[in-house]
Amino acid sequence: MRVCYAEQMRQIDAIATEKFNIPGIVLMENAANACVKEIKHFDSVTVICGKGNNGGDGLAIARKLLVMGKKVNIYLALGNDFSGDALVNYNILKSMGVVMKAEWDMSELAADLMLSDCTVDAIFGTGFKGEIREPIAEIIELINGSAKYVLCVDVPSGINSDSGEIETISVKADKTVTFAAYKTGMLLYPAADFTGEIVLADISIPDAAFEIEGIDINVMDSCYIKEILPKRYANSHKGDYGKVFIIGGSRTMAGAVCLACEAAFKAGAGIVTACVPEEINNIVPINSVQTMTYPVSFENDMDKIVEKMQDYDVILFGNGIGRDEYVQVLLEKVLKAAKVPVVIDADGLFALAKNPDMIRACNADVILTPHSAEMARLIGKTADEVEKNRFSVSRELALKYGLTLVLKGNHSIITAPDGTQYVNITGNSGMATAGSGDVLAGMTAAFSHTAEDCQKAACLAVYLHAIAGDFAAGRLCEASLTAPDIINAVPHIFPVENKPKV
Repeated sequence: MRVCYAEQMRQIDAIATEKFNIPGIVLMENAANACVKEIKHFDSVTVICGKGNNGGDGLAIARKLLVMGKKVNIYLALGNDFSGDALVNYNILKSMGVVMKAEWDMSELAADLMLSDCTVDAIFGTGFKGEIREPIAEIIELINGSAKYVLCVDVPSGINSDSGEIETISVKADKTVTFAAYKTGMLLYPAADFTGEIVLADISIPDAAFEIEGIDINVMDSCYIKEILPKRYANSHKGDYGKVFIIGGSRTMAGAVCLACEAAFKAGAGIVTACVPEEINNIVPINSVQTMTYPVSFENDMDKIVEKMQDYDVILFGNGIGRDEYVQVLLEKVLKAAKVPVVIDADGLFALAKNPDMIRACNADVILTPHSAEMARLIGKTADEVEKNRFSVSRELALKYGLTLVLKGNHSIITAPDGTQYVNITGNSGMATAGSGDVLAGMTAAFSHTAEDCQKAACLAVYLHAIAGDFAAGRLCEASLTAPDIINAVPHIFPVENKPKV
């Protein structure tokens, strides 16, 4: 399940036709079939076409619906000056005697939109950038205001399929059928609010075409997660599943480290120790009875902490630790001495932002789990700049320091040290709640020992964390979801394939 930029998709189409000899009209026909499959239950459809290949897809959709006996209205939003494969479909419809309206009154379109069961947006494709001008802006306003159900072809008309930006207006879809690969902009905001349900359609482009183009952004699904989920064996003990050392907590944020500890256990960790300030030492076992504690003074016991962590398989740093100056000094010592994966979250990221180059002193794998504001602090940009360039800024930082990066948010992006990226499209708004990030950090730490590598650990944690959130929201509701609800849902969503068949 790959993700492409618009130019990459154009190159892949070209490879399919030139190297693999697949005629463009075949790809167009397959695209139309995929769309018709989603709307064939409607009796009346209005199809609005542009004049490029997206419009050609719309004409092919209209033809197939007409053959099925549906009532179809066809509007040519940019006239009838077609070329290439779109012209082929235009001429077929013309020879069939089908009425295609190149000139009309807006009231006529508004009436058809209100009377039709479904409206198909085939105006602009992936190449659209810039502002929507008249009369298209008025047409889109009519679609959004009058259509009962909207299917968008490949991408909603009006979005920038690379950046997810909307300059003026965009069609708001109930469903978008996108071809061969997700488009990056569809997974970014604000465009992600306009796509509705996304259906990824195979239009017969060979995998080799994507490999030739070097596509390195992927959407995670359950098949991939089942494939990489660590196995558990009957003849094993707690040490086989990882000893996690969590350095965090403070007088006012004891809950953060407790949540991380519980999440690590629920994700399969065998042993979890919370290295916490002495004043909250008694709070941790009350909230996580199986967690061991190592009470310290973060400011005065740094050498003791570094020595103790050598007995563990994974280190998680930062949950609820606070923002005192000594936290940066402690993090630097931890990174220099670490011989096992280090996950840095929350206040640990605040300390890291003061000197990101301290990562270079670490000889172990590092995983960072920032949200947009934390990411902005790390790279010296604004949160808005991060949100507009989530894929590129993630890749730049991961490559710069050779680390695994989880850029959290709706559609979290995991970037491996080599720049390969994975996108999560599960989860819900209820997960925007205090402590949710601490749960993710604990799960990431647990998988950092049992998974094959840190990239897979991050993918497992992000995907299963989000699926647990969906499970919990299904039993409760999004508005009332809390971090403990997510933790309690984790045991219910593990795929059965995590246990070997022997």
